[in-house]
Amino acid sequence: MTKNRQRPTRPLAPRLPALATLLGLVLGGLSLAAQATGYPVTAEQRQTAEQVAQAGVPLSELAPDAPDTYTVKSGDTLWAISSLFLKSPWRWPELWGMNKEQIRNPHLIYPEQVLMLVRKDGRAMLQLARNAGGAAASGGAAGSDTIKLSPRVRRSDVGSSAIEAIPQHLIQPFLTEAVVFDTDQLERAPRIIAAPESRVMMTQGDLAYARGNLGRATEFRIFRKAQPLRDPTTKEILGYEAAYMGTAELLRAGSENEKNVVPATLRVNAVRQEIGVGDRLAEVEERGFTRYIPHPPSAPLSGQIISIYGEALTGGQNQIVALNRGRKDGLERGHVLALWRAGRTVRDNTNGKRESVRLPDEQHGTLFVFQVYQRVAYALILSVKEPVSPGDRFSQP
Repeated sequence: MTKNRQRPTRPLAPRLPALATLLGLVLGGLSLAAQATGYPVTAEQRQTAEQVAQAGVPLSELAPDAPDTYTVKSGDTLWAISSLFLKSPWRWPELWGMNKEQIRNPHLIYPEQVLMLVRKDGRAMLQLARNAGGAAASGGAAGSDTIKLSPRVRRSDVGSSAIEAIPQHLIQPFLTEAVVFDTDQLERAPRIIAAPESRVMMTQGDLAYARGNLGRATEFRIFRKAQPLRDPTTKEILGYEAAYMGTAELLRAGSENEKNVVPATLRVNAVRQEIGVGDRLAEVEERGFTRYIPHPPSAPLSGQIISIYGEALTGGQNQIVALNRGRKDGLERGHVLALWRAGRTVRDNTNGKRESVRLPDEQHGTLFVFQVYQRVAYALILSVKEPVSPGDRFSQP
């Protein structure tokens, strides 16, 4: 009997078996779409998509309870949808490769579109059953395993209602606020020296007085003194993480010479935490938000978690961690990594010797890299079985 279910998003599967396959939300005309939207598509992803488009994927790579149809809903993500159909939801080159004639841009999937999973000759292929406006597919013969779509025009603001790749709201604030500096440059940055009425803490709307070279900037981010990020094993400093406090705008420039010091006057515009005397100023940078394509590292890669962002001792799903690998190690935005838990040491009493034995490490979660610096990176914990701690290991999936 044909299944037609609307299921809530289930927990993300932590398993990452070897290169799986599936779904395929097109690459037809993708080079043009990528240029128009700025979405990266690698040659390897394109090649994989072309291969899968010809044959579909083995039924063995489907999730055990993959539905025959699924209607895209507002709030869905491509990751969550692919987890309904695939054992490994992040395998998106394969997910795109199927049925490339029907969905022209795999990054623009809309609510109300109906996805249909077609099984034939031991393979599976995903097709679009009707468009987002609600028009049903037509033209298929009775009992046929294939679906032909009648052309339809869908009117919308480009990208305005397309579903996201991953839960973007979890990382957008972090992209604007979190900063890692290669050197302790904030030590030499302009600094807040005073607040009105002898106060030491400032909030939104308050004035602040600062000294230092502000250059020509008029808008600033405010950071607390940067803390070193150290490699968990070597203790080497890999960068300096600065906690974001808020923003301020310049009202009056200051001046400073041997005889007289006039501090600059700023107004605090936004506050994440109360701003204090001694906090540092950095020019506001334009930082665009990226639509991410999950993909594995192209070469073996491993490392450790430096810290849980926000000074937490342990982390869980949807929290952010700092990694001791970065751009120079080949790490990229969109990389999916396997998270490992160190095997504990147990006492073997079965042979009368009471030997200490270390159990094997176990994979227990998935990391998604979204911000990369020279020697460190930030990742979102997409799935996890046990609390994540600094020093835990990660690797390519």
